[in-house]
Formats: sequence, C-alpha cells, structure tokens
Amino acid sequence: MEQSFHLQYALDTFYFLICGALVMWMAAGFAMLEAGLVRAKNTTEILTKNVALYAIACIMYMVCGYAIMYDGGVFLAGIGNVDVSATLGEFAGREDGFEGGAIYSKASDFFFQVVFVATAMSIVSGAVAERMKLWAFLLFAVAMTGFIYPMEGSWTWGGQAVFGMYVLGDMGFSDFAGSGIVHLAGAAAALAGVLLLGARKGKYTKDGKINAIPGSNLPLATLGTFILWMGWFGFNGGSVLKLGDITNANAVAMVFLNTNAAAAAGAVAALILAKILFKKADLTMALNGALAGLVAITAEPSTPTALQASIFGAIGGVIVVLSIIGLDKLKIDDPVGAISVHGTVGLFGLLIVPLTNDGSTFSGQIMGAVTIFVWVFGASLVVWGVLKAVMGIRVSEEDEYQGLDMVDCGLEAYPDFTGSRK
Repeated sequence: MEQSFHLQYALDTFYFLICGALVMWMAAGFAMLEAGLVRAKNTTEILTKNVALYAIACIMYMVCGYAIMYDGGVFLAGIGNVDVSATLGEFAGREDGFEGGAIYSKASDFFFQVVFVATAMSIVSGAVAERMKLWAFLLFAVAMTGFIYPMEGSWTWGGQAVFGMYVLGDMGFSDFAGSGIVHLAGAAAALAGVLLLGARKGKYTKDGKINAIPGSNLPLATLGTFILWMGWFGFNGGSVLKLGDITNANAVAMVFLNTNAAAAAGAVAALILAKILFKKADLTMALNGALAGLVAITAEPSTPTALQASIFGAIGGVIVVLSIIGLDKLKIDDPVGAISVHGTVGLFGLLIVPLTNDGSTFSGQIMGAVTIFVWVFGASLVVWGVLKAVMGIRVSEEDEYQGLDMVDCGLEAYPDFTGSRK
C-alpha cells in the first residue's frame, strides 16, 4: 500500500509539473501572437511586456497571491512538500493507493497555479498594445497578479465565500480549467484599461470609418497560435489534477481530444464566416477562431462528446468574428482581438457548461460570470484610473507615431528592414 501511494504521488506530481511547463510555454505563444499582430515599430516593446509580466506574475503570486487564493503561506511558507507519513494515514485499509483524490507536492501545485496567473495577465497586454506606457502596464501587472486575480480565484477555485455572502460552488458554478476564472477575468481587466486608454491614432475617423491596422508579421502570429494550441493541452489536461488511475487517465485523454476538436472547429468556422463576410480567407480571424474554440471548451472539456466539443468550438469561432466586428463598431480598439477571444467567448464557455455537466446550473454559471466580471473590471478600473491620474497610462502622440520600440526600449525588432516610423 505504501509503495502504491508513493507511485501515485510521483505520477500526479510529475503530471502537474509537465502540464505546468506546457502552460508556461503559452507565454511564448502570447508573445509571438502579439508581436505578429502589432506594427513593426512596437514589436520589441510588446515582447518586453510579455517577458516582464510573466516574471512579475511569478513573483507576486509567490509573495502574496497564492496565500490570498488558497489561504496558504506568504513567500513560499506552506508551499513545501506534503507530510507523506501523515497522508499515508488517509489510505489506511485501502488495497489500492491509487483510489481517491490526487496527491501531489504543494510546490507542484503552486507552479501549476502560477502559470495560470501569468496567462490571465498576458491577455491584457495585447488589448492595450501600441499606445500604453510600459511602466504603467507593469505596475498594473503587480496589482492584477498579486491581488485582483487571487481574490476572484479564492471565490471560485479557492472555495471561499464572496465577501462572506455566498459560495459560488454551492450555487452550481463550475469552471473546469478557467474560461471565466482566467480568460474572462483577463478580458475584463483589458476592457477596463482599453476604455480609459482610448483607441490608437488613426484607427477610427470622425465620420465613423474603421481603418484596419495590419500586423507586421503574420507567420509569427501563426506560430504563436500553434504554441498556444499546444500549451492548452497542459492548461485543460492538467486541470484533471490526477493521472494515476484508469478513470482519470481516460478523463485526461478525453480532455485532450475535446480541446483539440474545439480548436480545429473554431478555426474552420471563423475562416468560413470571414469568407462569407469579407469575401476573403482572413488568416487573423482563423487564428482567433482557433483560440476561441479553445476558450469555449476550457470551462468543461471533460464531459462533452467529441462531436459536442466540435460544435461548441465552432460556435465560439463564429462568436469571436462577430464580437471583433461589434467592438470595432463601438470604437473599442483591441489590436489582437483579446477581449473578444477571451471575454465574449469566455462567457459563452461558462454558459454552455450545464449542457453536459449536470453538476452545474445556468443560474450558478451566470452568478459566477457576473461575480468575476464585476470584481475584475471594477478593481481594474480603479487601478488603471489611479495610474492614469498619477503618471498617465498613454504615451504622447509623438511617441505613438515614432513607435514604442525606440521610445521605451531603444531597440528595433527589425532594424535591417524598417525604420522607427514604419
């Protein structure tokens, strides 16, 4: 019995770490996607933001975020290994140590959780790209990863009551891997920033015309999408939390299958709709369609059939195209479509959970979505507002024209091919 326990502990811990590493690789996906969809003169700056926000997320979640979210320790206190001898007592009388819940190192749990925090913050960077001050963004990252995200995480995955009033889990709220907890939250923070920041110069004319601002490197954006697609297997698959028995191994396999099916269907549906609407096969819509399919299935990838997952992903692909068009008409400038992919489709992902998971309710899903959005949007609006009043959050018109690469970083991403004004 003790030997089987140690084997399960090793398997579940190792699985957590591998999936966490896959999710960490999504940071590269976000960096490449955003770098490809912004103009050449802003590429180095957006890459700097992505590297820095990941580092800030890791530090802030270690210092205080994990403690807030799970009532653990501060600065690695309580993030050590479990007491194996004490845990063995839980298996007394069992013939098979693999039965029961997952058992893993708390350090592996922290690592798996912290890369989710970084993912939520990565969503923000693309939406505010090309016109936000670098250091204002990084200061917001401190607040988002150290407090705003951990607070809503404590009410959802942490199982704590929302301001002591109600527990979302008791109301039928379920979010398997984070369509709402991670993606809707990141989009809500991004929306608050975008509303205070305003659109890029030249994006919208006074007569209401919308001017497309093409990205500088679509091969890079495509690479970023494939990296995110790959990393999502760790994002959703790791959220099963256990691998060391037949039931959970089958669950992991189904999650991988459904995650892939939803992404594929989302890409195809978005591509077809773009062809119908624009008479062209728009690559950027196909990329966002794949990501939309991934976001849509993230709230519950374990219970749908492969066909259902494909349908959900396809609907997500359609929704994201319509949402991007709709936000543009409202003059909400999002260079990479992050608010539509992660916010609009994140909400959709939450709402379809009860269709396949009878442990959730539509009212619970709505309550959870409202709680996440209101908290993150409201808190982010306050933080963005304070930063705007104290130091300003938008670069000058001259700096925006010159490009943030030279203004903030003193380096151009493509010095041999473009000037700073290209």
